[in-house]
Amino acid sequence: MKHINDITLFSSQSTAVESYHLTDEKLLTGDPLQSVQNHFESPCKQFNVGVWQSEPGSWNINYSEYEYCDILEGCSIITDSQGKSLTVNAGDKFVIPAGFTGTWEVVNHCKKIYVMFEQQLEQT
Repeated sequence: MKHINDITLFSSQSTAVESYHLTDEKLLTGDPLQSVQNHFESPCKQFNVGVWQSEPGSWNINYSEYEYCDILEGCSIITDSQGKSLTVNAGDKFVIPAGFTGTWEVVNHCKKIYVMFEQQLEQT
């Protein structure tokens, strides 16, 4: 049984910020400094929630997880493998499906809340 103390309240946590640059294999343009603050990870490690930020640049994406995004700041362009694109700005909320491939371009500093679910594949 869970209780009120089991609720994860982000505003009262001091979650570490991990800053990094993308690998050469993913990077297309720029050298954006990115950071992630993963506020919650489920015990099974399939569900994560946090805040991600990036400076301008573009890179290849290949989603194995479902990701809900709530853009808090900035502008990005997400392009699929067929070249169709979606521009997302502060206030936009959307889900990227598992299996999505393409590119992500940060036009100006982007900050988002993410909620990710990684479905485990059944082993036979």
